[in-house]
Amino acid sequence: MIIDFHTHLFPQEIRDHRDNYFSAEPAFKLLYSSSKSKTAGAAELIQAMDENHVDKSVVFGFPWLNSETLKRHNDYVMEVVAKHSRRLIGLGCITPSSAHAVVEAERCIEGGLVGIGELAFYQSGIDESALDQLTAIMQLCRDWGFPVLIHTNEPIGHRYPGKTPLSLAQIYRLIKRFPKNKIVLAHWGGGIFFYSLLKKEVRNRLKNVFVDTAASPFLYDPLIYELAIKLIGVEKILFGSDYPLLPPSRYFDELEEAGLTSSQVDHICGENARLLLKG
Repeated sequence: MIIDFHTHLFPQEIRDHRDNYFSAEPAFKLLYSSSKSKTAGAAELIQAMDENHVDKSVVFGFPWLNSETLKRHNDYVMEVVAKHSRRLIGLGCITPSSAHAVVEAERCIEGGLVGIGELAFYQSGIDESALDQLTAIMQLCRDWGFPVLIHTNEPIGHRYPGKTPLSLAQIYRLIKRFPKNKIVLAHWGGGIFFYSLLKKEVRNRLKNVFVDTAASPFLYDPLIYELAIKLIGVEKILFGSDYPLLPPSRYFDELEEAGLTSSQVDHICGENARLLLKG
C-alpha cells in the first residue's frame, strides 16, 4: 500500500479567488501569489493518486489567520474525507496563536480527522512564543495518540517561498518540549536527524519523531534516503509528495535512483504511515 503523507487541498472558492485573500493573509500571499503556485481540490488529487498508483493520501488545509476562513477550509477537508473515506485521511489545520485554536482542533478531531497539521510559523520560525502557543494543541494530540505535522526547513541554502526563519536549535527545542508527542517534521525536518550521530542525547530525543520527504526532489540529492535510513532508521521516514507542488512519480523515480531495497521502499511509501496512523 502506498500512502502519501503530505498533500494540500483547497476548496473551490479559494482556488478560484485566491487574490481576495492576499491582503489579510501574508503567509498565504507568500506561498500562492505566484501564478506558478498550484492549488488542487479532492477530485484533482484522487486523479493524480490513480495515475501514480497511490492508495491513500493524508490531506490538510492551511493555517489561516482568519478564523472563519480556517473553519471553512477544515470543513472542506472533513467533507472530502467523509466522501472519500477509502482514499483520503484528514488532518485539522489550525493557527496556534488563535484564541480559538484548541476549540477548532477539537472540532476537527470530533469531525473525523486523525491529527493536526501542517502547522507552520512562516514569519517567526518556531520561537519560544510559538512553543507556548503549541502546548495545548500538543496535549490534545498526545491524549488522543494522534500525530502533529509541523512545517520545518533547512536553515541554510537558497531562499524560496515558504522557507521560514527557522534554526535547528528551534526544531530541537520543539522536540525536547514535547517528548511524548508523535511529531512529523515536514521536509526532512530541516536535516535535524543528521545530529543523531552525536553520542549523547539527540538520538533518544528523536524516538517519537518522524520526517517526511515533501519537496525532496527540489531540495536534496537522492543520497539522503540512504543516509537517513542509516541515521534514524527506515521506519522513521514517511513518503510525502507535497502535492500539488510535485507529483508522486518524481519521488518514486528518486527512490529507484537511491537504490533502496523493495522492503525499504515499502516502509517509506506506506507501511510506516499505516502504523503511525493506526496508533
